[in-house]
Amino acid sequence: MKVKVNDDACIGCGACTAIAPEVFEMNDEGLSTPIVDEVAEDSIDNAKEAIESCPTGAIEEE
Repeated sequence: MKVKVNDDACIGCGACTAIAPEVFEMNDEGLSTPIVDEVAEDSIDNAKEAIESCPTGAIEEE
């Protein structure tokens, strides 16, 4: 599984980094960015929860 963050939709709320810090971090602009090319098997549930929790729908599964 891969994830992508739409920078135009991200508001930098940090929900994804709180839920899946092994997958997301905040960049220098204060927006979320994936830190892995491929989500590890044991992190998929967290990544999916982060996708569902994003208030602007900025995170997509690729």
